[in-house]
Amino acid sequence: MSTATASPRILIADDQDDVLRALRMLLKDEGFVVGTVSSPKDALAQLAEQPQDLLLADLNYTRDTTSGEEGLELLREVRDRHPELPVVVMTAYGNVDVAVKALQEGARDFIEKPWDNVRLVNVLRAQLDLSAARRREHALSETLRDLQGRKGRLVGSSPALTEILELIDRVADSDATVLITGENGVGKGVVATALHEASGRADRPLVTVDMGTLSGGLIEAELFGHEAGAFTDAKGERAGRFEVADGGTLFLDEIANCPIEQQARLLRVIESGEFERLGSSVTRRVDVRLACATNADLQAEVEAGRFREDLYYRLNTVEIRVPPLRDRREDIRSLAEHFLARFRTKYRRETVGFSDGAEAALLAAALPGNVRELAHAVERAVLLAPGPRVTAADLRLGDSTRETAQPSDWDDLTLDDAEKRVIQRALQRHDGNVREAARQLGVSRSALYRRLERHGIDPSGAAT
Repeated sequence: MSTATASPRILIADDQDDVLRALRMLLKDEGFVVGTVSSPKDALAQLAEQPQDLLLADLNYTRDTTSGEEGLELLREVRDRHPELPVVVMTAYGNVDVAVKALQEGARDFIEKPWDNVRLVNVLRAQLDLSAARRREHALSETLRDLQGRKGRLVGSSPALTEILELIDRVADSDATVLITGENGVGKGVVATALHEASGRADRPLVTVDMGTLSGGLIEAELFGHEAGAFTDAKGERAGRFEVADGGTLFLDEIANCPIEQQARLLRVIESGEFERLGSSVTRRVDVRLACATNADLQAEVEAGRFREDLYYRLNTVEIRVPPLRDRREDIRSLAEHFLARFRTKYRRETVGFSDGAEAALLAAALPGNVRELAHAVERAVLLAPGPRVTAADLRLGDSTRETAQPSDWDDLTLDDAEKRVIQRALQRHDGNVREAARQLGVSRSALYRRLERHGIDPSGAAT
């Protein structure tokens, strides 16, 4: 995986083929990713399909080669549809009046034809640098304005959460691979989203893959894509998630579930950015920032021979550990109020807050499912509460609260034993229903079935 930032994408709009060829060769040699179109209509279509970092557009097209009105119309459309996109215009030598109109319509700069290669490249780089600086300034203002709740997602005020936010700020603009660890339901996906939104890739895709829901063969096709006929039912070609995330962030959740036979290929694309689709010999290259999450002990998985050591160290460039709610109880009240507001709006309820008893129950609850369990409890309470305030009875946290009374029972358990016990309790609570147990535990059914097999648990037996 490349450690450099994504190569800027520049779209060139001009109706002269020789101009397009010359500019494409020049700008590709300068390290840009270049696309070309021959009309304003095609330019708007391309911008709608693929985000660009800059538009280099001629002002004069075949319909009107003197006034530049067709190019000015394109400029107005781009300004309305893509207000943050920098546009540099090109015009024939001596037609400066049209260029001035373009600047008044929002163009950042103009180039006269025939152009000087050095000046052209310098103008483009200056505008790209200006846009990047504006994005960084915007991200910084967002961070300062909303440190305790990144874009309304990371909610709380505990020292642990503040430390996570500060670590995100330090590493966001690097391309370092980030490993997000923590129990099920603590918000690892939310941390990955915050990391992406704080980075210079925020205007590129954030693509999530749940590795726990995919079998070995499906993982390869999902990540790297396939050509038509690569395997049974591969009716057409399909881009993999690495391609879709090009220029942005790829978040691999439950990375410990990646089969050992697929890990070498994953390591290759992380280190080189290169891969081939299934059924193809064509090597493709992408620039992707990788974030992974796991609730497993990857070091233990390495020692057990289920996870490659070299892949583990490559993923663990930066670790962000998200502690469970029991270790940051200061955040429970803020999170509960956040979920109350969300579900009150979603279900159009008049619920205005929590009773004193409900707050006490929340703060005392074990919440083994962490933030996800808290969200489900509040959602259920908003739906069921007969009055304006949620009560402890509405939350139905009795079982979780009792679990906190005798924690010493867990002190000497190994990680495997603890996981087995949590799974058994979840199955008992839901009468052996694997779907509901998986939902409570915050894992997919296929991931839970793998754990049942590992621990030798019979779902019907656990329900008795």
